[in-house]
Amino acid sequence: MIRRLKKIDYERYTVFILVLAIIPGSFGYMSWEAENVEITVLIIEGAPESIVFIADPHLQEGNIEFIRESVGIINSLNPSVVLIGGDFVNGEETDFNLQEVWSEIDAPVYAVMGNHDYESGIHGLNGQVKMLEVARKANTTVEGYDMSMLTDEKTNIEFGNRLEQKLEECGVNVLRNECEILDLNGEELLLVCLDDGWAGLADPPEDIPETDAFTIYMIHEPECRADWPDADLILAGHTHGGQFAPPFIQALNENGVVELSGYVGESVPTYITRGLGSSHLFGIELRYQSTPEIVIINPADSTNERLKA
Repeated sequence: MIRRLKKIDYERYTVFILVLAIIPGSFGYMSWEAENVEITVLIIEGAPESIVFIADPHLQEGNIEFIRESVGIINSLNPSVVLIGGDFVNGEETDFNLQEVWSEIDAPVYAVMGNHDYESGIHGLNGQVKMLEVARKANTTVEGYDMSMLTDEKTNIEFGNRLEQKLEECGVNVLRNECEILDLNGEELLLVCLDDGWAGLADPPEDIPETDAFTIYMIHEPECRADWPDADLILAGHTHGGQFAPPFIQALNENGVVELSGYVGESVPTYITRGLGSSHLFGIELRYQSTPEIVIINPADSTNERLKA
């Protein structure tokens, strides 16, 4: 006996088939997006030329070739300096050999550490707890700035120390609550770098020189910044631009309800990069409406013309 399907059955089966068709396509698009980097040009008055900023590479076997290709793109921009905003690792690495990719950058490299670089806020709901602690307990005022209460038993300082040693061997100058004046093709840049906020280690240096040089503060988590009055620009990462950012999330970001990417805040200009690393699911790197990003500030005329072409 043949049973006739009711209309509702046809509708259910149609929806089911459409879902089966859409899911592979969606994963295919998200995988494609995670492997295609976008170059963002910032024109900032007073800043030296050709400063490149990236963050959140989260190096692992699944994305090392993408990061290596990104390094090639960075070199093609002829940077005067490359700044890296932390989260070099994904956490729980047994060695740091993948970090050798940074030795391929043809420019001076300066960096801060991120929460993954201390295995901080990466276990279970520990990340959500950290966000609440920043909002409820941390002091982000200039005068009383204090992140020390965010250090917990899962914060692995020794892990971070070993990573820093490897990065230094690969040509990355890691500044942990330090500042340095850089000469970039005859223009001075004062770079102030804070250690990781979620690890409770961010502590602005006290010996910041008084200078007329353009001043950049760099910190991994944007919510851990203060309105430092001597900063001309604050650079941060951490958010991956939301990683998966449907239109309503983008609208919240554009209206200042959340801070996920681009220029944020109302006081000191702050730029949050979407970073390079992606979510790793079933061996596939995934992003949605949050393309990996390389930022270049004030590209040289020759580079700018090439980017426009």
